[in-house]
Amino acid sequence: MPKKEFSKTEAKEKINNFFINLKQKSPLEVKKVKKIAMRKKISLKEYKKLFCKKCLTPYHLPKIRIKNKMKVVECENCGKRTRWRVK
Repeated sequence: MPKKEFSKTEAKEKINNFFINLKQKSPLEVKKVKKIAMRKKISLKEYKKLFCKKCLTPYHLPKIRIKNKMKVVECENCGKRTRWRVK
């Protein structure tokens, strides 16, 4: 039985609903949502800042530092540091 494909608007709804309560999600679920977004060419924009790029674990209490207009977030799970420009 083949998997049911869904439209781009349905995929956007699914992604938005997923990120509403991200704290209870596992890295495997985050990986699935990223794949849906890539398959349908949907940009995650600000959602990318809610989980670690390396281990895909949602941030709960990350270490955050702001210096020289750069925000540095350190993952509490793997220790990866991600930097974003502060506007």
